[in-house]
Order: sequence, then structure tokens, then C-alpha cells
Amino acid sequence: MTHFANKYIGCPWVAGAQGPDSFDCWGFVRFVLLHEYGYNVPPVNINPDNLRDVLRAFHADLAFQAFVEVDKPQDGDVVLMRQAKNPVHAGLWLDIDGGGILHCVRGNGVVFQNIASLNLSGWFIDSFYRVKNKQTT
Repeated sequence: MTHFANKYIGCPWVAGAQGPDSFDCWGFVRFVLLHEYGYNVPPVNINPDNLRDVLRAFHADLAFQAFVEVDKPQDGDVVLMRQAKNPVHAGLWLDIDGGGILHCVRGNGVVFQNIASLNLSGWFIDSFYRVKNKQTT
């Protein structure tokens, strides 16, 4: 059986793109949450090239009121990632191949990485967020 993630692998990263053929990181997260999980979450209105705006948005934007922070990820949870002290990137946790992150990265497009691969490429998990109306186990 083919996983839905395969159809997204390789789609390019484009600042501000919301899909279906290109995405930025949050545009990709929103698109997949809607089309694969049925959750419609608000956009984050920022300039993805301005890291200061990205940092503020991750904790202050109204879009994030749709989520609750969780300790252990489940399939479809949002993952905030960082390369330094603060989170500046988002992807989705998938429970496949031992678990990993499906995300759209500037310069690479959509990729799926396990934790070891993610860390080798300079990304580190900051936190996990679940859509509030998603059932928890």
C-alpha cells in the first residue's frame, strides 16, 4: 500500500505558496492537514523570509489557537523545528517507518526524514502540537 506522503515528496518550496504544486512550510502543513486529515486550520500571515516574523508567529499568531502542545506525537501532529535556539520551521509527524517528519524545506522541497536524518541535516525538534478537536489516546 502506498502512503499518501509519496505524492508530495519532491514538490518544491516557494515562499508563500499554499499548494497544490508548491508550498512553503506552513502552507504545506495546512494543505496536508486539510486534504489528508480533514482539519482546516488558519493561515499564518508572515513573510517566510523574515525569521523574526516567523518566530513571533509560532507562539503569538491566532492560527496557533487551533492547537494544543503535546509531549508525544501522533500521526498528523504538527512539529515545530529549529536550527538554533528558536523554532522557525514546521512539518507533520507521520507514524511510518518508525516515525518521522514530512516537511517542505527551502531548497529541497517536500521530504520525509526520520529523527536521525533530520538532525544530520541541521534540524532539531522543538515541540509537537495537536489540532484541538483531534481525539487523543
